[in-house]
Amino acid sequence: MQHPGFIDRAGPFSLGEIASRTGGEVAAPDDAKLLLHDVRALADAGPSDLSFIDNRRYVSQLATTRAGACLVAPALAAKVPSTTIRIVSRAPYQAFALALQHFYPSSMRPRTALEAARADGRLISGTAEIEAGAIIEPGAVIGREARIGRGTTIAAGAVIGYRVHIGRDGFVGPGATITHALVGDRVILHAGVRIGQDGFGFAMGPKGHIKVPQIGRVIIQDDVEIGANSTVDRGALKDTIIGEGSKIDNLVQIGHNVVVGRHCVLVAAVAIAGSTELGEFVVVGGQTAIAGHLKIGSGAQIAGAAGVHNNIPAGERWAGTPARPFKIFAREVAIVNQLARRGRARPADETGNED
Repeated sequence: MQHPGFIDRAGPFSLGEIASRTGGEVAAPDDAKLLLHDVRALADAGPSDLSFIDNRRYVSQLATTRAGACLVAPALAAKVPSTTIRIVSRAPYQAFALALQHFYPSSMRPRTALEAARADGRLISGTAEIEAGAIIEPGAVIGREARIGRGTTIAAGAVIGYRVHIGRDGFVGPGATITHALVGDRVILHAGVRIGQDGFGFAMGPKGHIKVPQIGRVIIQDDVEIGANSTVDRGALKDTIIGEGSKIDNLVQIGHNVVVGRHCVLVAAVAIAGSTELGEFVVVGGQTAIAGHLKIGSGAQIAGAAGVHNNIPAGERWAGTPARPFKIFAREVAIVNQLARRGRARPADETGNED
């Protein structure tokens, strides 16, 4: 059965209404009559959807989009395909944020599991579906329309949010919170894990920062383990995905729209910014920071405390800040060490100071 979703959508709205709300311009009056039903990314949008572009790296997706309308800056307006109506805006990302707020007004007020569960006076909602053999410890909160599979333990003080689905033979640790998420079988989420909270999305501007509603989900596939106090933000438009068999250490931060492939290993204090994609069997050392919108190829290995700002091809080993191929990094370190030793070996001058 298809999941009914987590956030209610308003609309449809006419293109003219959206343009008026966002401060954009529509060239032809007849275009303003088009009804828009949803907001989607360029690659996923259809003829009744609104999309946007504010980053030149997505121009290739703009060329092939099927979106009914697109918020676009004047500099990119000519690149919008003829099948898509342009809404020209000097600040398309801010306009996009306002459009999302219009389509998803409830996203601006997070729904708590406790609020839903206590509607009938209990911490476990009467509408939750809990299979026989699941264990719900004292003090756990199970929200409205949530599902818990057979053999899964929800530890004391954990919170399972509205419509969250958790598979079989899993474990959700004490004090963990799971919202806006679909979780597979045999998944272990340790104490204090936070899954499905808002991604860090704000349209920055001189008059302040506009919150960008986060309407995506978190998908955690089978046999994943996530360490204590790690966080996985839900997607903005798409889903944040943690692939089958991946193992994530304590205190890891995974941003919105990130895709972690199958059987990856992320060591403690790794931080991955939004929309970055990891292939399969990627290993990331502790305290590494990976910038957004990057692609890390399958089998890549990244040394601890690296700062990654570029795509990494499959199978390569990188290190350092900024991160570069390991052989180059090691050669640079060796050269610096040689220079340092030469400096120490210089004789002192007549004043007793080294050169």
